[in-house]
Amino acid sequence: MPKMKRALLVLAVLSLTTLSGCAALQNLLKGAFKKPTVTFKTARLADASLSDATVNLVYEVSNPNGFGLDLASVDYAFFVEGKQVVAGKPKKGLNLKANGKSELVFPANVKFADIVPVVETFLNKDRAAFKAQGTVGIKTPIGVIDFPLSKEGTFEVPKIPQVAFQAPRIKNITLSGATVEFPLEIKNRNSFPLPVAGITGALKVAGADVGTLSTGSLGMLDGSGSKQVTLPLTINFARAASAAMALRSGGNAQVRLDGKLTSDDQSVPLNLSQLVNFVK
Repeated sequence: MPKMKRALLVLAVLSLTTLSGCAALQNLLKGAFKKPTVTFKTARLADASLSDATVNLVYEVSNPNGFGLDLASVDYAFFVEGKQVVAGKPKKGLNLKANGKSELVFPANVKFADIVPVVETFLNKDRAAFKAQGTVGIKTPIGVIDFPLSKEGTFEVPKIPQVAFQAPRIKNITLSGATVEFPLEIKNRNSFPLPVAGITGALKVAGADVGTLSTGSLGMLDGSGSKQVTLPLTINFARAASAAMALRSGGNAQVRLDGKLTSDDQSVPLNLSQLVNFVK
């Protein structure tokens, strides 16, 4: 047999053997491979303020195989109150651990002004509706398997902090005026931290305009936590006769603060009126 024909025959036999081996190997892999499952776990807020928040939708991938798998592709959309918002994706190539569970986190930044025309109205809601849809592709020994993502639910809307006066203290009083310390308590009604850039507003005592109170930046309020600030103010009796009577006699007087509370770049109206006891 000529050498050329012999070489071609050997090559053909090797090719058939290789193809047969590949098919057998693929069948073996198919028989041994167990399909992972993808389930929705939770929706949670992060980096929340009164202007926006990041909503993290968390899915759990359970891989029953003795080897890791890779995330191959992501196609994902997120809607809040029927409006699509910017959504992030887990990184492609993310390794899903063997014989265990891994989290896939889909972050979406929700700017409240893009959802509703009046942010204060939105912030007075307890919860907001969301919808998520898309697919994730997971690279496996038998090829890429697509898993559909579809979830509707609600997430907690950031609540405006509760602000209240504590008993003001008269530090110094003369015929012409008085210096009064006004303690304010700011309570975070959310389970998560909330930044408060400050509170400012016009103050009235017994119906008389006495000046302006401003806290400056209050920083981050802990989840379900509170912070107290004391704001001194010098009151001129010549411009606030009714306040002068209330402060000289002591006891109770109506205090009103009309202003705003700011968190990040979002301000909301603050109208606070209380009957408080002035102490010396």
